[in-house]
Amino acid sequence: MSVILIGFAVLLFLIIVVRMPIAFAMGLVGFFGFSALMGLEFGNLDSFRWTGPLSMASNRVVDTVQEYSLSVIPLFILMGNLVTRSGLSHELYRVSHAFLGHRKGGLSMATIVACGGFSAICGSSLATSATMSKVAMPPMRKYGYADSLAAASIAAGGTLGILIPPSVILVIYGLLTESSIRELFAAGFIPGFLGILLYLAAVRYVVWRNPKAGPAGEKTPWSERLVALRGVWGVLILFTVVMGGIYLGVFTPTEAAGIGAGGAFLITLFRGRLTLSTLFDTLADTARTSAMLFAVVIGALIFSDFINRAGLPDMLLNFVTSMDVAPIVVIFAIMGIYIVLGMVFESLSMMLLTVPVFYPVVASLGYDLVWFGIVVVVVTEISLITPPVGMNVFVLSAVLRDIKTGTIFKGVTPFWMADIVRLMLIIFIPSIALILPEVLYR
Repeated sequence: MSVILIGFAVLLFLIIVVRMPIAFAMGLVGFFGFSALMGLEFGNLDSFRWTGPLSMASNRVVDTVQEYSLSVIPLFILMGNLVTRSGLSHELYRVSHAFLGHRKGGLSMATIVACGGFSAICGSSLATSATMSKVAMPPMRKYGYADSLAAASIAAGGTLGILIPPSVILVIYGLLTESSIRELFAAGFIPGFLGILLYLAAVRYVVWRNPKAGPAGEKTPWSERLVALRGVWGVLILFTVVMGGIYLGVFTPTEAAGIGAGGAFLITLFRGRLTLSTLFDTLADTARTSAMLFAVVIGALIFSDFINRAGLPDMLLNFVTSMDVAPIVVIFAIMGIYIVLGMVFESLSMMLLTVPVFYPVVASLGYDLVWFGIVVVVVTEISLITPPVGMNVFVLSAVLRDIKTGTIFKGVTPFWMADIVRLMLIIFIPSIALILPEVLYR
């Protein structure tokens, strides 16, 4: 137990104080922690003490790099980058604006709907927030929207990117827990759509309290609405082919990612947005992001080997069993830990640190790991917009330099409260997340 506590203390020190990238921090702590355990178990035999950790680490690196199913990560990232280059974010916002802009708070609602559509292709919360801030903020300022509501709707809408499939974070969760990626994608669809509806309700609440925060715009004629709809055919076809193919079992998530990347390439090419220079930049950005994610996954797996060797999941299970409490109490305790950690860690770091520890306990209590994955992602979404470390908020404050971070945090309060409502619904009504996987695959 002392080795585990020392390991976590060193890990937190490296991440928070030294500011070491989490991939290297988790890898180092996992490697040396595994070595310490080997020394304790085998009487400090130096040759065996270092052979074991080196073999474990090298196997994790080789197995992860050669894992066929993980090719879905760079392919979905490439698809999102190509979609961003194609300018489809502008078209999505234009359609949402045409149908919702004439309502009070309508531009904020249009922003959230556009974020939901864009994230369904992009799969990244930070990329969605950064992209939509450039598209949606100027019109909202033009119509006199309060900075707090305008920026908050972008920050909150961006969080949809990690839940609405295809989602890279769901792929990583599936790897860590050995869960079906296509079941996770199916499970994320209804909670993601529910998130959009609750965010729209949050906007309505804000403008009900203060009508000046989101004045109504001009009503768009139906002729212009139909013209705007023609501009998003690429997104609709791409999403339908990629996700429909996965849900119906026509092809695997990896094959779908390849088709999606190819489709995004053709859309960008036909729109005249692709040159050799932009293609090189897109591929380079995809390679950098993919390398970062693979490094983080490898570090997390090495750290997971350490805590499993130390027996932490078994210790937690024995502790929970000895408390003799209802399983739902354990789930709420885990959610409380996530909310607290979300005030310090960004979303991916928090998930990688906790999922290897918690998922064996959750599985032993009889809960579905696909359901737990959706719960974890929703809690992670909350951490993206809650102080003091809300990554989406800080991304926006970097892009919109004239808006104070405190103003954005104040504006997102109704949105993370809506997320709390969604979280409670998913916990008490698991079928919200599980009905699609059960209908399609079980």
